[in-house]
Amino acid sequence: MIHVVEVPWQGRPLAWFAFDEADLIGKIRARRADPEREIHRVATARELLAASGAAAQAPPDWIAALAARHGWEMPLYRADALLEPGHYQREPVSALHAHLAALAAPLQSCRVHPDDASALEALHGDPLYRGREGFYAHMALRAQLIALEVLADDL
Repeated sequence: MIHVVEVPWQGRPLAWFAFDEADLIGKIRARRADPEREIHRVATARELLAASGAAAQAPPDWIAALAARHGWEMPLYRADALLEPGHYQREPVSALHAHLAALAAPLQSCRVHPDDASALEALHGDPLYRGREGFYAHMALRAQLIALEVLADDL
């Protein structure tokens, strides 16, 4: 299990889980869907041209510039929360890193624990979950771990 704790700027922290990396990416995509922003996209200039609906003889300026710089068949990566919005680059961008950046972007803080053991360890070792400021984050993660029977409810 992957455990996620979101600490918003206002309101109480929220804990949730994903079964694996693919489930995590799917849940982040569902939570952060925005038609104006791309979480992660890989496309060639030719694919972008086809998606735009423009004719090959008159491609939009930005697609023509990408093709001139990188060629029509080079895979280009876009990740608006990780890179500049709308920026395409040749260097690969991990789908996981792009989704984690999109998850964390609107939050005050965020923790992603890759397994039960690290979530349990963080519950008592991570400063995010300590003291008065960390009470609600601690309780959110604790409740999640109890619900998933990772931690016994012994209070």
